[in-house]
This record gives sequence, structure tokens and C-alpha cells, in this order.
Amino acid sequence: MEPRKTPPEYFLEIFADTTTVKDVLKGVLNLIFFHRYFPSIRPKTFDVLDLSLPVINDVDLETLIESRVSSLISQHLSPATSPQDGGGSSAGGGGVRGRIAVEFYEKKRRRTGLWFGGLAGKGEEEVCWEIWSLDVTIATPRTESERAKVRGAMENMLQKAALKILLVVNRDKDHIPPITTSDSNPFPYRIVLNPRTDSWGNRIGLY
Repeated sequence: MEPRKTPPEYFLEIFADTTTVKDVLKGVLNLIFFHRYFPSIRPKTFDVLDLSLPVINDVDLETLIESRVSSLISQHLSPATSPQDGGGSSAGGGGVRGRIAVEFYEKKRRRTGLWFGGLAGKGEEEVCWEIWSLDVTIATPRTESERAKVRGAMENMLQKAALKILLVVNRDKDHIPPITTSDSNPFPYRIVLNPRTDSWGNRIGLY
């Protein structure tokens, strides 16, 4: 039995204030899916800060992204979150941190072994082939000066994240599995909130 390969994982730093974080996250997640979602689509555009980003016109995907992003934001902006448990900061420009990950899978046939000369069982398993991890910082500026600084930092961050996604998808292609199914979406995906960093063993961070 072949050892399972560790999927490449790409890290993005996301920084936004409380009023913009939802749009920023939705924009970045849609940009990732735009390059990893293989069914026939008719993309739309979505304006975030000073960028126009592509949006996947798929109701199920839009609903999932909306749900996961809203859950992450409400979880980290809840009154119960405190600086001691990784939450807010007393500094005006400080913020809370969370992580949201997109995992892409391929379906593979598997065999569970031999039993009295026959197959004990076979079926399909989902094997992860790529992970995008977004480390999210939600800022809480309290003065006009802080808001101006945060705005500039958000625009700079979003540009860097978009350019990094484009760099990765154009550079790293060898690990993408071949399409061997007639399913409308050949590669299942998951959007995971605050995934365990050791869930894939010693993950490799690629930039």
C-alpha cells in the first residue's frame, strides 16, 4: 500500500476590519474557487475595496461560503471572546484571529484487502490534494487615524493575496489529479473553520 502523500498547503494572511471582513473573505474564497472549480460556470464580478474579483455563479457554493464566513466572523466577534483566549485586543488597531481552510479532494477507488481469496470490499475514498489556509485577523480601529491605516493595510493585503493565488495556480499544476469522472464537479471540496494544524501530519507550507 502506497503511503499517502501530504497535500500542498498554501497560506494567505487576511486582514480586515469588522465592516469589511465578510466581503474580503468572500472575495478571496471565490478567487480560489474560480481557479479550482471545474464545472462549466458563468462567472460574475464582485467589487472588494479597490479590486474587482471573479465570483462563482453557483447557488450551493455561494451558500456554503456565506455560511462558513458568517460563522467564523460571529465566532470571533462574540462577547465571550477575550484577549486571553486568542480574541480581541485592547489596542484600537488590534484584532482577533481565526483560520478558515479550503480543501480539495479527488475520489479514488479503494480495496480493503483479500478475504478467503476474494475481495473483502471496495469502494471510493476521498483523498485531499490541495489545501488553502486563510489566517484571518479582524481589526477593530477606534479612531479616524486608525481607520485610515487599516484601510490602507486591507487594500495592500488583498492585492498581495490575489497576486499570490494567481502565482500559485499558474506555477503549481503537477499535483492536480486527472479528471476521471463524468460528475459535474469532479473534485469535492470542504470549507473548514479553525482546522487543526496537525490534521495532515507535518504539513508543508508552500508560498
